[in-house]
Amino acid sequence: MHLGDLMAEAQGHEHAPLAVSKVASDSRKVERGTLFFAVPGTKVDGMSFVPQAVTAGAVAIVGEAERPSDLPGQVAYVRVSDVRRALALAAARFYPKQPEKVVAVTGTSGKSSVADFTRQLFAHLGYKSASVGTLGIITSDGAAYGSLTTPDPISLHESFDRLANDGVTRLAMEASSHGIDQRRLDGVRLQAAGFTNLGRDHLDYHATTEAYAKAKMRLFDTLLPGDAPAIINVDGPYADVFLDGVRHRGLKLFTTGSMGETIRLVEVRAEEFTQVLTVEAFGTTVRTTLPLLGAFQVENALVAAGLVLAVEGEGRAAEVLEGFKTLKGVSGRLEQVGEVDGAICIVDYAHKPDALAHVLDALRPFVKGRLVCVVGCGGDRDRGKRPLMGRIASEKADLVIVTDDNPRSEDPAAIRAEVMKGAPGAREIGDRAEAIRTAVNELRDGDILVVAGKGHETGQIIGDRTLPFSDHDEVRAAIAERQG
Repeated sequence: MHLGDLMAEAQGHEHAPLAVSKVASDSRKVERGTLFFAVPGTKVDGMSFVPQAVTAGAVAIVGEAERPSDLPGQVAYVRVSDVRRALALAAARFYPKQPEKVVAVTGTSGKSSVADFTRQLFAHLGYKSASVGTLGIITSDGAAYGSLTTPDPISLHESFDRLANDGVTRLAMEASSHGIDQRRLDGVRLQAAGFTNLGRDHLDYHATTEAYAKAKMRLFDTLLPGDAPAIINVDGPYADVFLDGVRHRGLKLFTTGSMGETIRLVEVRAEEFTQVLTVEAFGTTVRTTLPLLGAFQVENALVAAGLVLAVEGEGRAAEVLEGFKTLKGVSGRLEQVGEVDGAICIVDYAHKPDALAHVLDALRPFVKGRLVCVVGCGGDRDRGKRPLMGRIASEKADLVIVTDDNPRSEDPAAIRAEVMKGAPGAREIGDRAEAIRTAVNELRDGDILVVAGKGHETGQIIGDRTLPFSDHDEVRAAIAERQG
């Protein structure tokens, strides 16, 4: 491709016909013929890597500053006002193929489940589908690859191009506040977007909840095309803010939940470990079953149904809701990993106050003995949520053990002390494996244990190292030890 083909800003530029064989924002990935984007970082400015990029063979540089005085004359330079957005749009042009219909979901909690449920419901309708998010890229044929909630634009569009070539026609993706704010979704051809809820999270990045909400709102006020529908869970916190934003822009609106007008939850009843739902969608009332626990999973499933129906048409409402019966939960989300002497052991990813509250509330109706919670908080993240997590665990569980959860560069004992401030009656066991083993050993018939915070993760971040660690493995090992 040529420079002018990849960047509108370069059209008419003297170097517009310059051949480009690769795009990169990491100087270590530059090869001969590369268009290098000098992305401003939180710690290091990408402009400082221009010399390395040129040495490695970059033929053109994109940056926000003036052209460096020492840049060789034969190397083109394109100045833009927003390098991150320019990178995303160029990546979308360099890897032009995307699945035919792409939808996105944002919110504090539920993104992974909604994206995964949406993929499953598309597959239920007969489409080859995929989801992109925290768990990587998963197709209807099985897991593919990946990590992070919203990959960098180059990886994202390369993956989209590959999925489209592989015959995937439907794709659901998580849209994190970081990803939206850092322009990683610019260039994605969205056909619908959904909102789950908003609570306290990422205040180490956004500073205030208002700034956090504004970052997520960009999905609806900027990235979503004017003729594409927005699906809002009206039962979720901050729904009014997002409803106002969607209405202000004049987007087509689908509302879901017990107060939803498009897809309304009429009744829900727990039966064993499933939920029987009566749902009214587009005037049709359907009775269906959701084989998952918790009111929040009902909310997630309804948002997923809204995303699917937004692009497939309201005439398929009954078929989509019938698909609820086949939904499987996301790994590490209220996942039952074992039983021991009449007690059930659950692993869940909840690492935010609202998410932990939802999980404990979802499990309470099924507890015949005690609800036991093992919980911690990550280091180098929002410190204000630590006592909140402790308080929620203490108020909603019968027995709480505070432990470590990715302390990173912070003193683990100091983190635990902040969590303990909110849970003065809790026990403190720093070693996470020992905390899990202790909890499992003390379980009685009718108890439910939830190990919260890490979910699907397979590592514990201590300092600058990630050590192998799996809550799933530790719970199973503790059960085996107790039984053996």
